[in-house]
Amino acid sequence: MNRLLALRQSLRTLKLDGFIIPHADAHQCEYTPLNERRLAWLTEFSGSAGLAAVTLERAVIYVDGRYTLQVQTQVDTKYYETLSLHEDKLEDWFLSHLQKKSRIGYDPALHTKMWIDHLSKALMGRDIELVPIPKNPIDNIWIDRPAAPKSQIFPQKLEFSGERSSHKRARIAATLKADRVDAMVLTGLDSIAWLLNIRGGDVEHSPLAIGYVILKNTGVGEFFVDQDKLSDIVRDHLGEDITIKPYGDFLSSLKKIAKGGKRILVDPKLTHVVVTDALDMAGAEIVEKDDPCQLLKACKNDVELNGIRAAHIRDGVAMCKFLFWFSQNVGSGELDELSASDKLFEFRKKQEHFKGLSFDTISAAGPNAALVHYRSNPKTNRKITGNMLYLLDSGGQYLDGTTDLTRTIAIGKPTEEQKDRFTRVLKGHISLAQARFPVGRTGAHLDSLARKSLWDIGLDYAHGTGHGVGCYLGVHEGPQSISSKGFSVPLLSGMVVSNEPGFYKVDAYGIRIENLMIVKPSHYDEEDYLMNVFETITFVPIDARLVNAHMMSSAEITWFNIYHAQVREKISPYLSGKELDWLIHATQSITTL
Repeated sequence: MNRLLALRQSLRTLKLDGFIIPHADAHQCEYTPLNERRLAWLTEFSGSAGLAAVTLERAVIYVDGRYTLQVQTQVDTKYYETLSLHEDKLEDWFLSHLQKKSRIGYDPALHTKMWIDHLSKALMGRDIELVPIPKNPIDNIWIDRPAAPKSQIFPQKLEFSGERSSHKRARIAATLKADRVDAMVLTGLDSIAWLLNIRGGDVEHSPLAIGYVILKNTGVGEFFVDQDKLSDIVRDHLGEDITIKPYGDFLSSLKKIAKGGKRILVDPKLTHVVVTDALDMAGAEIVEKDDPCQLLKACKNDVELNGIRAAHIRDGVAMCKFLFWFSQNVGSGELDELSASDKLFEFRKKQEHFKGLSFDTISAAGPNAALVHYRSNPKTNRKITGNMLYLLDSGGQYLDGTTDLTRTIAIGKPTEEQKDRFTRVLKGHISLAQARFPVGRTGAHLDSLARKSLWDIGLDYAHGTGHGVGCYLGVHEGPQSISSKGFSVPLLSGMVVSNEPGFYKVDAYGIRIENLMIVKPSHYDEEDYLMNVFETITFVPIDARLVNAHMMSSAEITWFNIYHAQVREKISPYLSGKELDWLIHATQSITTL
């Protein structure tokens, strides 16, 4: 509450009636650096998607369906109203609580022009003004704000990237020329990492380096970065066509390049107001188009795909070693969420090319698993014992790939209801994994396949069915997705997506089954009607104790048994003794007899 009071006092000093606080930094990172976590500092909400607004008398926080329960436990609801990020509109809240001619402040480095233009238009009828505040008022009252990260940058070698940076830049430069664009602005750190074949450590769980890039239609570019992060090896790797400049010189350099009506490409979904304002001031012609790196990055080349497959085998070995260990220790009554996730990390870090976790492990026992993005801590840490479901959602970052998987494990004896819900989630998972769909279709066309069995009895889950995954980059990668809202981008060959239907019963249990899949062409097509299919690349047993085989079709049982045979084939060469015996038992076939 003291922080909220301090912010309101700052707003009075600035003659503002309200202020907007997003979960965002200047680069739209999912996992923001510690010094950029203003929303978490103000509200104590730790989720990866959210937005708050504060007026002189009221406050609200918006979260998506993954965090509906979490926000209630982390944020003091005496002071913050909680609303849905996707269903409730911020403009409606402002219109309900502010008078005409009110002034709402926002940080122009944290919001896109597209979003601000929409909000401004919505508030115009009440004559409510959006006011850019270059110096964020939270920064003035955040006394112990962490320093900006200064992790070293390193090259992503050709053996892992499969394509030289110079070739990537030449491909994009050709498209810029074809569109009569003089230069392109890159603010997304994943795009910069992919384009320059570099990785860093400025962002938790994602191997990213904070910086900006301006790429000209000649293929040469400027990289704005803290130069203390660059070794001679990295400078040599970047080469003569990439000029290295201080991070703070970005806007002034952009204005120089944009002078004289130059056509500059920016992605309106990723580029913040401070950038578009600088271009306007320089007299540039702004070309609003998708960042071309995003789609190119999503469609992995053969070297990347082979690396991703190899990373998933090693990750599967770590998971199976953990699950054997878990089976031997869960009966002790001493195992808890934190000790389990710590042990899994020990198994993972022994694997070749391991660089860290791809996100905070979700180790959730019993009712904690009903929180979709639960994160255990000493206060919430629960013993894994008795009769319950244990949900484990985890992933690793490897030099050759990024992993993400979820398994739900029966502890003790599951109830018939739990087996019913688990089997329905499994049926949805299998239906999506077996999908064969026309080239050009999007994830939105497939999302209902994973939900149908739950819909049959009036149930659902409040998150997307699948997200893109990077190659030693972000574990949540666009532009593709499998969700009801994912209509804009088709699922293309070489994309990696998750398959993760679930079910969550509040205060009781949570269920999710997640594998990663590669989109690839079907080899059984008519010439004029091309189809795509999925290749599952996660190889970890699914708990058969939770399966009601009588609810499954023969085709579903066949898929389940074939999948477990593949797990056994891929993972068994790396296990021996009791670990191997456990794997053979965990992957035995099921029948309805």
